[in-house]
This record gives sequence, structure tokens and C-alpha cells, in this order.
Amino acid sequence: MIETQELLVNLLLFVLLPIWGIAGFADWLCHRATRIETNSGLKESLLHSVMGIQIAIPILLCLFFYVNVAILLICIAVWILHELVAHWDVHYASPRRKISIWEMHAHSYLATLPLYMLLLIMVVNWPVTLKLLTLDWAGEFALQRIPEAHGGPTYAPLYLGFMGVFCVFPYVEENLRCLHAFLQQRKGEAS
Repeated sequence: MIETQELLVNLLLFVLLPIWGIAGFADWLCHRATRIETNSGLKESLLHSVMGIQIAIPILLCLFFYVNVAILLICIAVWILHELVAHWDVHYASPRRKISIWEMHAHSYLATLPLYMLLLIMVVNWPVTLKLLTLDWAGEFALQRIPEAHGGPTYAPLYLGFMGVFCVFPYVEENLRCLHAFLQQRKGEAS
């Protein structure tokens, strides 16, 4: 019989993490459709990259290291920062370009999934969560690599490849497209 903890880890690995990547890709498609490079531009595109990097940090830590108080604190801090940047992003973009219903729907996943994943990580690592809450932090700050990444030996390379195709490359393309438009605009202003 499969243990509940294993089911929750599999839910994280094989359902929630891929959905987060797909939502990121859908968001990128919405940015392309609204021609982000001609309105909110490079600044908003860089905010998207910041948010992706923010969430990548706890994902990689939890995939490759034993979760301890330090990792939980990083996960919580990153989640808070991600929420602040997400708010700043929408505040910046909304007066500059149309945010479609499809983009708002993608944002609902991109905003809620990190919280759900954080809560599941805390439940799966309940003894560590109790140490965090009771301030029993002694010996809980050294990063210890797990012998094999969660999901088996092929999960991490496949997931990282999936994220490269659906999130990293599209947002690099968006940054380059926005940078090109920004430089063209500056060049036009200088003429």
C-alpha cells in the first residue's frame, strides 16, 4: 500500500509542478498575444523572469536536498517575495496593456500553486514544520543533499527539460524581444 506521504510527494511532482509550468507557458502566450514588447515592455518582462527564478529556487532545493528549517524558511520567504513581485507586476502592467481573461486565469494558477505546494511541502515534512513553528532550529541549517532526487533518477532531468521548453526558453525569448523593442525605441528617440 502506498503511504500518504508518497502520494503527496507524487501529487507535487507529477501534477502541481507540471501545471505550474503549463500555466507559465499559457501566460507567455498571452503576453505574445498582447505584444508586450510594444506596451509594458522590458520592465514587465524582467518581472516575469524574476518571478520564475524566485519559484525555481525552492523547487530545486526541495528536489535535491532534505527539507529542514532553513529550506522551509527560504520557501516561505520566496513565496512572500513572489506575491509582492506578482502584485507589482499586475499593478505595473494593467494600465499599459490589456490583461485578458485567459491571462487572469493563468495568473490564478501561477499565484495559488506556489502556496499550495509550500503547504504540501510543510505537511509532507511535518516534523520539520513543527521544529520551525516551535523555534527548535538547532542543527537545521546545513544543506544535506538527498542521495537520489525525488521522483527517481529520470524525474529531475525530465522536469528541468520540460521547464526549459515551456518556461525558460519562452521567457528568454520574451526578454530578448522586449530588449530589442526597447533598443529600437531608444535608437528612434536618439535620431
